[in-house]
Amino acid sequence: MRILVSNDDGYLAPGLRALADALCSVADVVVVAPERNRSGASNSLTLSRPLRVNRASSGFYFVDGTPTDCVHLALFGVLREQPDLVVSGINAGANLGDDVIYSGTVAAAMEGRFLGLPAIAVSLVSEQPTHYAAAAQVAKDMVTNLSENTIPGDTILNVNVPDLPYGELAGFEVARLGSRHQAEPVIAMPDPRGNGSVYWIGATGAEHDAGPGTDFHAVREGKVAVTPLHTDLTRTTAMDSVTAWLERLAHP
Repeated sequence: MRILVSNDDGYLAPGLRALADALCSVADVVVVAPERNRSGASNSLTLSRPLRVNRASSGFYFVDGTPTDCVHLALFGVLREQPDLVVSGINAGANLGDDVIYSGTVAAAMEGRFLGLPAIAVSLVSEQPTHYAAAAQVAKDMVTNLSENTIPGDTILNVNVPDLPYGELAGFEVARLGSRHQAEPVIAMPDPRGNGSVYWIGATGAEHDAGPGTDFHAVREGKVAVTPLHTDLTRTTAMDSVTAWLERLAHP
């Protein structure tokens, strides 16, 4: 198996190293990651300038772009052979509920959908994560299982691992995305150069929809939360109601 590994924390991140080391024992691994932290980059592509790809002494490729740039370049320009799977992570922090909208970690996995094969995004749920080895073993377990027991193509598995030693994890749970309250207000500060104000984006909101069955709840129970995602955002259950609503409009 050939695996493309990427992330959004940058090519020097400890989670990336732990993930690549764990997967090397079961696959041929190529790492293509951003040159710096690009958390919150979501699915953005860099279209306004050319991108540069360099190789570090570790053998990792790093790109002056977003996580999506990294996977896109790898699939359609850099790698001589197409990988069989994309695994993104290990993110330093949660990607639960609404986080997936903004997450560069999830976006890197989503870009792997062009393979027509499942992709995996792995996050370690802690503000200061320490148990990267446990999350890396979880990723290895999942990849090994995936090589023997396939799941539907074009499926992204969003995996959130409690920050616990591997032996203390309480198993796996397939969970839906929960949701958060609205984010904290932006923080305005005077521009030190006298050009009006500058703004810091506020912290993410607290848990809102976080009961049993959600990814938030699974992680609180010490379980690895696994949420299958897909890129079709169509709300199919609303098709009929929106059709009826449009029929009330005058024709242009």
